[in-house]
Amino acid sequence: MIKILNASNKKFDSYFDQFLSNRKSKIRLNSGLIEKIIKDVKKNGDKSVLRYEKKFSGNSNIILDSKEITKKISLLDNKVRKSIDIAFNRIFKFHSKQKIKNIYYKDKLKNRLSYKYLPIESVGIYVPGGTASYPSTVLMNAIPAIIAGVKRIVMVSPNKKGKQNPGILYAAKKCNIKEIYSIGGAQAIAALAYGTKKILKVNKIVGPGNLYVTAAKKEVFGDVGIDMVAGPSEITVVGDRFSNADWISSDLIAQAEHDELSQSILISKDKNLINKVQNSLINQLKSLPRKLIASKSLNKNGILIYTNSDKKLVEIVNRLAPEHLELNLRNYKKIVNKIRNAGSIFLGKYSTEAFGDYLAGTNHVLPTSGSAKFSSGLSVYDFYKRISYINLSKKGIETLGPSVITLANFEGLEGHARSVKLRIGRK
Repeated sequence: MIKILNASNKKFDSYFDQFLSNRKSKIRLNSGLIEKIIKDVKKNGDKSVLRYEKKFSGNSNIILDSKEITKKISLLDNKVRKSIDIAFNRIFKFHSKQKIKNIYYKDKLKNRLSYKYLPIESVGIYVPGGTASYPSTVLMNAIPAIIAGVKRIVMVSPNKKGKQNPGILYAAKKCNIKEIYSIGGAQAIAALAYGTKKILKVNKIVGPGNLYVTAAKKEVFGDVGIDMVAGPSEITVVGDRFSNADWISSDLIAQAEHDELSQSILISKDKNLINKVQNSLINQLKSLPRKLIASKSLNKNGILIYTNSDKKLVEIVNRLAPEHLELNLRNYKKIVNKIRNAGSIFLGKYSTEAFGDYLAGTNHVLPTSGSAKFSSGLSVYDFYKRISYINLSKKGIETLGPSVITLANFEGLEGHARSVKLRIGRK
């Protein structure tokens, strides 16, 4: 049964910190196997990728041709197709509002300084396809890249029981993704990072995955860019006496069914709501197809917290820095501006997190494990890099040069000072 904690208890803070620490320790993975796979793929390319695919998923066909893709898409239910269309349009519209602006500045000495944003040239998108398949992940990762102007977008996704999900393929078609490879795990990340004869390497890898995928992304970072180290999923719901216990329970379960390591938390000043939610969770789990996963998640990583003050409530939320935060409150305006750390905030009783996963329009690739304290969700901005330009005038270097020389000498870098001295007073 999901645990109930009282934030007024003197031992709450230490227990709560330990609770969060225990989950983080479960998420960490010994990277020995990952390093081996990456080195192997880096050295032997397609041969190694295929060997690991056969070993881990029984897959012997890593490249999908256009005829095969078209055939699989034709099997997709029309309702699913239309829902993907709606999601595509909403996500595209919201992300198209994210504008970048080049900066140009000229000072009184006629020195010219500027920032120019350029789209990343190539991006690899990892789309999970093991225990569940996510067309929404294709849209969330590809659409911002498209809007930024990324020229080459590559998609990798593991097959499920020897088959690729038609929803994923249709979403890829909507995004005009031409390069699609039926591979997963650390071998897919290595192939994207270092390239093989069949798969050209990319400049940045984005998209969620299991612990092995996440560990592999960490391992290749530096040789290639990554979006973030994220997952498993998290939700924190703040409820009051006006909240519907069944609605809140369903939102907690919606995250818990993702993964045994997912984290679902309720915080409330109403003990009655907490008890109702606990009972509702038990009842709703009975008919859930992914009952086993959700039950383990809630029992091991779920928690219901009672607090008697808004101040403590806000403090707990900001300590958690949850991936998803629902303020299921009659008057959420009372505390919303005090929340500093969260990936995405859902306001009011109708704003279920599941809507954000699919077609609210905002991105569902969000920081987890407290990283919302210093990072943000995926956006168009993640698919740009910027270059600074410096154009000094003769007057500029002669006026400002002495200060540069002083600082360089102070830091013991005489070569720096000399490179400026040689230019002062010269034509």
